[in-house]
Amino acid sequence: MLSNRISDRIRIPAPAIFLVAAAVASDLVPALGRVPVLTVQRVVTVMLILLLFDGGMHIGWRRFRAAGAAVLWIGVAGTAVTTLGVAVLAHLVFGFDWRAGLLLGIALAPTDPAVVFSVLGRREIAGRSGTLLEGESGANDPVGIAAMAAVLAAGTAGGWHAVGAGVAEFAVEMVVGAVAGVVGGYLLSLAMRRLPLPNGALYPLQTLLGAGTIYGLTTLAHGSGFLAVFVAGILVGDIRAPYKMEIERFHSSLASLAEIVAFAMLGLTVSLTGLAHGNAWLIGLALAVLLALLVRPVLVGLLLLPIHISRGERLFVMWSGLKGAVPILLGTYVLSAQVTDADRLYQIIVVVVAFSVIVQGGLIPAVARHVNIPMRILEPEPWALGMRFRDEPTGLRRYQITAGAPADGCTIADLALGEDAWISMINRGGLHVPVRGDTVLQSGDEVLLQTEPHNGTDPQPLFTQPRA
Repeated sequence: MLSNRISDRIRIPAPAIFLVAAAVASDLVPALGRVPVLTVQRVVTVMLILLLFDGGMHIGWRRFRAAGAAVLWIGVAGTAVTTLGVAVLAHLVFGFDWRAGLLLGIALAPTDPAVVFSVLGRREIAGRSGTLLEGESGANDPVGIAAMAAVLAAGTAGGWHAVGAGVAEFAVEMVVGAVAGVVGGYLLSLAMRRLPLPNGALYPLQTLLGAGTIYGLTTLAHGSGFLAVFVAGILVGDIRAPYKMEIERFHSSLASLAEIVAFAMLGLTVSLTGLAHGNAWLIGLALAVLLALLVRPVLVGLLLLPIHISRGERLFVMWSGLKGAVPILLGTYVLSAQVTDADRLYQIIVVVVAFSVIVQGGLIPAVARHVNIPMRILEPEPWALGMRFRDEPTGLRRYQITAGAPADGCTIADLALGEDAWISMINRGGLHVPVRGDTVLQSGDEVLLQTEPHNGTDPQPLFTQPRA
């Protein structure tokens, strides 16, 4: 039941453990800290491809369609206003020049899919807030990475010409990335459904190769490969395809491994003793507090006003702007570009990320409880029933009941399925529910529906679309 609340205590997210452990190891074994920054960037880039593709599949087209406009609005506009807010604070409060402040703002604006999916991935959250946060973390990463590349590329130029060139490059990356993601996702879905492979174990590798190809070709076309991969993952997330469950499990496992590798590699670039020198740690801590308690609540809170969500969901989204691997990766771009005072900027970024992951991420359950957001841990479900078919079973469908849909709160006998469709199995919170006429269906129930193949009526709106 959604009313089962998780405990109010702080839970330190796993990415924080990997980051701190790698940073400590790099201080204890100095050879570990001498990994070239370019190598770290390449490894983390591959890990982000895996994370964004899996994150897109986890959201799926149905969930994204219901909140797509809000996700894009928060992902793009939220990144812009957060960048400006941090830049103003860095310049007026901490004395950085405008270019350094802008670089800090761009690096710290994106939320991070590794942290968000790690914190929210095993939790079921009522309402739209979970989809908003997951979608935002996937959408704003390509925006932040493209913006950082544009600013660094125009670093030696000045005036409005440099601004125009940066904006034009950013726009090209976003448009090409979005188009490539749609085209790549469509072609990958066709391959998943219609390209027969000699062994079932090859189907997950097919999607992995597809995601890598989409990223590579989009990047060669001067588009955002990260955006393309995320969009492609969304488009293939809900399709019916052979070995789809194995594909999802494979990418979920790869994403978990990618999270560990990304934060471990980034942790090797951090020197804890270096953070102690100077006042970078103090500026980073002050900036982290202002970002969490002032910049995001005020600026992103204003952007949330036109979105139809409850007050509790609004507060939850305002708090949950978690930073992580992507801001640190953007910080390594600053190091590679040999920007003035780059080491100090990087140290500040690391401190902000550490605060966000440990404090903000750790308090997510407590904040959800205090703003009345029903949240519960999704327990593992090790038992499964299933049968394999040579051809696609057109008369067999699986749906998860959406809150407010006609099936939500309706008995099976009163559900307008007609004579050619019937429910054969119900999964409620990992438990099997007997199928009887007086069984009341609930939001979150996963139902297995059988229909006559010749029946032209689409039963999906009964389970997934809110009542008019």
